[in-house]
Amino acid sequence: MEHAPLTIPALLERAVRDSGDRAYLVSPTERLTYADADRRSAALAGWLLAHGAGKGTRVGLFFANGAEWVIWWLAVSRIGAVAVPLSTLYRPAEIAKVVRLADVAMLVAPVRVLDIDVAQRLEAAFPDLSGQRRDRLQIPAAPYLRTVALTGTGDAPWATAIDEADAVPETVRRAAETEVFPADLALMVHTSGSTADPKGVLHTHGTLVRQTSTWPDAIRAVTGSPADPVILSAMPFFWIGGVLAVMGALHAPVTLLVMPRLDPGVALDLAENERATGIVGWPAFTQRLREHPGFADRDLSSAPMLRDGPLDIAMTDVPDGFPVHRTMTETAGGFAYTDMQIVDAAGALVPDGVVGELLVRGIGVMAGYNKRERADTFDPDGWYHTGDRVYRRPGDPRLFYVGRTTDLIKTAGANVSPLEVEAVIEGFAEVAQCVVVGVEHAERGEEVCAVLVPTGAAVDVAAVAGRTREVLSPYKVPTRWITVDSAQIPTLPSGKLNRKALREWVISSPGVEAR
Repeated sequence: MEHAPLTIPALLERAVRDSGDRAYLVSPTERLTYADADRRSAALAGWLLAHGAGKGTRVGLFFANGAEWVIWWLAVSRIGAVAVPLSTLYRPAEIAKVVRLADVAMLVAPVRVLDIDVAQRLEAAFPDLSGQRRDRLQIPAAPYLRTVALTGTGDAPWATAIDEADAVPETVRRAAETEVFPADLALMVHTSGSTADPKGVLHTHGTLVRQTSTWPDAIRAVTGSPADPVILSAMPFFWIGGVLAVMGALHAPVTLLVMPRLDPGVALDLAENERATGIVGWPAFTQRLREHPGFADRDLSSAPMLRDGPLDIAMTDVPDGFPVHRTMTETAGGFAYTDMQIVDAAGALVPDGVVGELLVRGIGVMAGYNKRERADTFDPDGWYHTGDRVYRRPGDPRLFYVGRTTDLIKTAGANVSPLEVEAVIEGFAEVAQCVVVGVEHAERGEEVCAVLVPTGAAVDVAAVAGRTREVLSPYKVPTRWITVDSAQIPTLPSGKLNRKALREWVISSPGVEAR
């Protein structure tokens, strides 16, 4: 009996053997089969090894959704290095922070990402790049970073060009691939948490393979289509939803339709031309598709869910109006190999139908947070306390998501740390204090709201919002602003901020939209 592959290179090898000529990924400009992905990633894996990457090396990937992201991710995974996807929404300060926190040793990117000149963006992130020698970078703000490799034609003197001929022999590359084991770290995905710094969630090959193994069947169930899945993937690859898609499609033939930026017209072209059977994305984008002027004239008969299904696939066949839990970054997008408990505030198990906090542990859970000790992440019995409030129904294995016990804001599918946003805004001279809370929003799930205490008589909200956009990713920037005096900020008897009371007050207060 053949053992199931438990590493990414082994999973890719099986996919090529079983479905090599099938389309793995289709973008507006490129079509990638499983065999193409194997061949191209093998060449880049040899290049990575020749340039010092190997087991455990942290390799940053700064690409938009497309074939190039997938090929480099596979190349990194094949040699046992750790892929660190970098958000294309990152501003220079965020790039610098994550590269430092993740101990990135090599950063790979194209010359341009969307409308971003990558060399300019990196020089803004790391002013010390000027005058540096390629492959021998020495940057105090990122002490482990030695190489920045740019694909395509560029003239940055500190950037290393990629020449696939400059690679180790195939025998060395294959030998390295045989040393990749299920227990080896494979991926670090950054997610906002309860601190100002993003948290690096670490996953092993074994966890990623196991937790994505049910994705093809889940996709078939959600789409209700008997045809081979052709899925419009509207999740960014630098977050776990996108990783779940590219990993899931290695388990069984699934064609992913992707685009570098979420454009409803481009998405509809792909869906119609490639006979998409469904979509994986957030409700706001599905709504944009349906509101597109040409939507009614499209032949989308292969994907009835695009026309008639719920905006949110997590609302498919739900009995009580609460969505099915989408899982989380910490469980690699799945619950299949995860032990779970639902407990009350005292830690006691609750019966079916009662809402409690979700606790998870087991081989389906992350290896831990980067630079955090295990005792800081898991309780003495090995449980990770998610902060998610959920319940189960009798006879139904699904988890239904009610909300969170923490202050984390979930807007349009992304986690936003209030402390991170507050730290930026309170750095402005005209702001004495800033408190950020999330309030319910019909399209985003939650809206990021900033309550400001000015240092003077007034504050120019539009100017503050504009400066915030220069530092933070767009989804983190508050879309609602309220100015108050310090006496209006509620506190607990201990003197600590009462976020719950402030949030309740914000809901009933007029605010200013600054976009």
